[in-house]
Amino acid sequence: MTARPAAAGRAVGSDGWPVPRVGILALQGDVREHDRALRDAGAEPLAVRRVEDLHGLDGLVLPGGESTTMGRLLGVFDLLDPLRRLVQEGLPVYGSCAGMILLADEVRGGPSDQPRLGGLDITVRRNAFGRQVDSFETDLAFAGVGDVHAVFIRAPWVEAAGSDVRVLARVPDSARQAAGRVVAVRQGAVLATSFHPELTGDSRIHALFVDMIKEGAG
Repeated sequence: MTARPAAAGRAVGSDGWPVPRVGILALQGDVREHDRALRDAGAEPLAVRRVEDLHGLDGLVLPGGESTTMGRLLGVFDLLDPLRRLVQEGLPVYGSCAGMILLADEVRGGPSDQPRLGGLDITVRRNAFGRQVDSFETDLAFAGVGDVHAVFIRAPWVEAAGSDVRVLARVPDSARQAAGRVVAVRQGAVLATSFHPELTGDSRIHALFVDMIKEGAG
């Protein structure tokens, strides 16, 4: 991969690439943690609360939170259709936990009218591992990254995935809860995890997403 010229006003990273501007949907959820992880991964994070905040972004993060609330707020702030268009047009997007639910083409275990962005040819089940009290942590193998420590909080899992979806991680056999369930996927420029890497201090998955942005730009 060769470096591309920096646009006017863009900082250049140590790898010679312009520092990607990555929006974080900041209506609800763990925004601060994603901000820190993106900075550690070499990106410039920007809070997204209004349509005008979407201009000039190289990528977008949909954080964990409560997916039904987040979906409704997208409608309240007139962000639902603009975000759908950006996903369809190929903007790199990473969704963790609730973000995965918003990106899924089909959702089970939630309200039938839950707003979604779509873009991932997967079926997810909300709260698949149980309620808040059933939250847990485990180590798992993540393709292209290595072993990561995963934090699951009222997390979904992937029940079905289309042929264009690459499975990146599954719950290990050593975990008591739902061994073998798919918990990380990628389809083109869209990345999603059931768990919260932003809560562990490990920015490697965010760095993978930043690399995806650079691949698309190149």
